[in-house]
Amino acid sequence: MSKENKILVSCSEANHFCDKNQYKEATFWEKVKLNIHLIYCKACRKYTAKNMKLTKLVKDPKVISIDRSQKEAMKEKLKQKMLE
Repeated sequence: MSKENKILVSCSEANHFCDKNQYKEATFWEKVKLNIHLIYCKACRKYTAKNMKLTKLVKDPKVISIDRSQKEAMKEKLKQKMLE
């Protein structure tokens, strides 16, 4: 049996497949091998869950920033406190 046809993969290979899957670059067989690996590997399930959460946060960060005038006011307050 050739190495490419191997169904069971190591954790490092599974993590690589997970990363590729995150960016929609994994092949069908890589996804199959990853899912089989995730059935029996708790550590890789945790890695995959964190990877999915990270992807979701990057796509929709929900970050609220302050406007320029508030930022300048904060800078001035900081400068004043540093001079005291």
